[in-house]
Amino acid sequence: MTRKSHILRRSFLAMSGSALALGACVPALTPAPPPPEFEPIDYASRRDGGHTLRAVNLQEIPEFLHRQVVPYQTEEAPGTIVIENQNRLLYLILENGYALRYGLSVGREGFDWTGEATVYRKAQWPTWTPPPEMIEREPHLERWKDGQPGGPTNPLGARALYLESNGRDEGYRIHGTPEWRSIGRFASSGCFRMLQQDVIDLYDRVPIGTRVVVV
Repeated sequence: MTRKSHILRRSFLAMSGSALALGACVPALTPAPPPPEFEPIDYASRRDGGHTLRAVNLQEIPEFLHRQVVPYQTEEAPGTIVIENQNRLLYLILENGYALRYGLSVGREGFDWTGEATVYRKAQWPTWTPPPEMIEREPHLERWKDGQPGGPTNPLGARALYLESNGRDEGYRIHGTPEWRSIGRFASSGCFRMLQQDVIDLYDRVPIGTRVVVV
């Protein structure tokens, strides 16, 4: 072996040793956990609690409003509901940087709101009672001043999550709607409308006391 070859070999061995030592100091990267999987929701017509849910044609609803698991970075704890008014989206925060996302219809101009609330009551096929100010705006609702029984045409739909802020019920709800074509629109009087099948899914996942953040 020539002197030059000997020097090159020593240099190569020294560099290899340094690389191995450096590699030993760098922790191995942990692969990101895979997203959780959920059973698909059946949007066909079916019976529920003595009433019939109408079928929903998802092809008529933009894909970003379909129920789906998405990456979602937030400081909110798993189990929290985060609502993005402008995007018409509701997120149920999951573990490991994911969320279960649903499409919404939210408050039209002048009726939207932001803040924090708590789910203090849950109801299946709830009675809807329009507030006096709504009856004043829409006199034909006078017939329901004592409450419209739950059913397929009831504006609260198949399920409702009742919200309170600072211990007060301001009349805001997360609820189903028979008007499924309104999903994705700014159309409500401040409540958050969901597809009937989606609100049933959410209803079954969240307990009373769930924190709700509206941004």
